[in-house]
Amino acid sequence: MSSILVVGSVALDSVKTPEGESKNALGGSAVYFSLAARLFAQVSVVGVVGRDFPTEHRRMLSERGVDLSGLKETSGKTFRWVGQFGRDLSDAKTLETHLNVFRTFKPALGPAHRKSRAVFLANIDPDIQADVLDQMENPSIVACDTMNFWINSKPEALKKLLARVHIFFANEEEAKKLTHQANLFCAARIISEWGPSIVVIKKGEHGVVLKAGHRLLAFPAFPMESLKDPTGAGDSFAGGFMGCLMAGGGSLDEDALKRATLYGTILASFNIEEFSTRRLERVSRKDAEERLADFLDRLGVQTALLDAA
Repeated sequence: MSSILVVGSVALDSVKTPEGESKNALGGSAVYFSLAARLFAQVSVVGVVGRDFPTEHRRMLSERGVDLSGLKETSGKTFRWVGQFGRDLSDAKTLETHLNVFRTFKPALGPAHRKSRAVFLANIDPDIQADVLDQMENPSIVACDTMNFWINSKPEALKKLLARVHIFFANEEEAKKLTHQANLFCAARIISEWGPSIVVIKKGEHGVVLKAGHRLLAFPAFPMESLKDPTGAGDSFAGGFMGCLMAGGGSLDEDALKRATLYGTILASFNIEEFSTRRLERVSRKDAEERLADFLDRLGVQTALLDAA
């Protein structure tokens, strides 16, 4: 299997939504990404946790084939996030953030990690994202995500990073804020001019807009009647997207990107069915293929798109 390196947060989250709540549950961008991408590719995590990080979480990830050789444990407590969603599940309200050991996170890549064919730089400090790239040996695909905090506090560092990136993931609000544009398509064009040849803008229940070269493609979300917890949906989308690309040999042609977007959509739909990572922990490649076939049937699209993944 092709290798993907993910550098990001490993966390313990407490989340409340109209459907219930979870406390001190497994979370973090690197975790959601890995559990989605591992269906298609070998995934290695570089991150940091404290002494309080439960052994059962390590065991669960390892049993699912995620390489944790780059997950360091240091003295202190694991990064924790406390959030709440109202009826509008696209808007998370942060109640508490405790960076703990993540505050001094400085990734140091080992020899195998440096040689990974693809890297996903999750939504951490853009200077740290750039430092990771400096340590790598010519990855064929570089992808990154960001968040409003970095857009507000380090916009120039982020723009500088984007010149080195092939694929950029952002939600609609982030894309508009970064570019100071009210129009989503103008925002996607401007971001692509800064460097990324592929811009993926996530719109929650309204789907995804993909800009690749001169093409703008719109994809619907998978229709869900039950949504318990949207935490990590964007990272699970990115994991499905990147994993599918690497399973197909790393091609960035239009068919490969369409297939990756569809699988990303499917993995995000599984993620939101339960709190924390519980549903992603159980999902199989067969589950994803069956749901995608159902999705394509609803859209009236031939299932030939599945063949190369």
